[in-house]
Amino acid sequence: MQLKPINQQVVAVVGASSGIGREAALQFAKRGAKLVVSARNESKLASLVDEIQGFGAEATAIVADVSVFEQVKAIADRTVEVYGRLDTWVHCPAVGLFATFDNTTPEEFKQVIDVGLMGQVYGAMAALPHLKREGRGALIHISSMEGVRSLPYQSAYSAAKHGVEGFIEAMRVELQHEGLPISVTSVKPAVINTPFWNNGKTKLGVKPAGIPPYYDPRLVADAILHVAEHPTRDFFVGDAARLLDGLQRISPELADSLLLLIGFQGQRTNVPKSPDDRNNLYEPFPDDARVDGDYSNLVIPSLSDWLAKNFSFL
Repeated sequence: MQLKPINQQVVAVVGASSGIGREAALQFAKRGAKLVVSARNESKLASLVDEIQGFGAEATAIVADVSVFEQVKAIADRTVEVYGRLDTWVHCPAVGLFATFDNTTPEEFKQVIDVGLMGQVYGAMAALPHLKREGRGALIHISSMEGVRSLPYQSAYSAAKHGVEGFIEAMRVELQHEGLPISVTSVKPAVINTPFWNNGKTKLGVKPAGIPPYYDPRLVADAILHVAEHPTRDFFVGDAARLLDGLQRISPELADSLLLLIGFQGQRTNVPKSPDDRNNLYEPFPDDARVDGDYSNLVIPSLSDWLAKNFSFL
């Protein structure tokens, strides 16, 4: 399966206003791709387009809520309208809820699923007709190591990511059966230092955190660009993601024991935060367009990412 060089691609990045999506959009633009970027917040998208155009690249913004299929379809249609085709679809959006399962309302659980799973479903449904017409291309879904192993306090998010893995596995085989050279990739990051931990709704009484170590969001963006040119089934980002995947395969019970040891306290800070404090579960933050989060002091490098890009056995 042959994918175009990035400097010849038209790319849609959904969930591009901050974090991984924003950094991926910037990297695609710096490599010469033409871009459509989307998110729920118009001002953050405008600042991204300004930044992209500032170094001479092309980008168009469209505001969309991924929990509404018609709005997601409009992203794909707008991409083809502006640039004539779609080569790569990158789907990033997710929202976080930090609470025990029995302290989660049906409405909250559904919202996490609507954004984190149904948004991904809608993205593939919207992009596929254009990729099929083009005759090749890439669907890149940002999943998580939680698509392999669920974490306490994140039952809804973990359910969404498990659902992503389920539908793209089926879709991938269907495309292979049709003989269509469309690459379908699940990118599974470990804990990444983005504003996700600030933005999520918490019922823990404190600001939530990821279980250390953290990895740089640029590692995920690098992985996204790699799989946009090199067809890849799964790409874990961060040594910890690969280790957790291996542990879950060997012994889910041992993974349970590890999470009992570090999974609860590791997701709590000492900073008080109420469920009523600002969060992005239902509405976007109006002003936080950062790529990096608050945990840069806990970020470590990842050796296995480089190995995975250069050796096919990983």
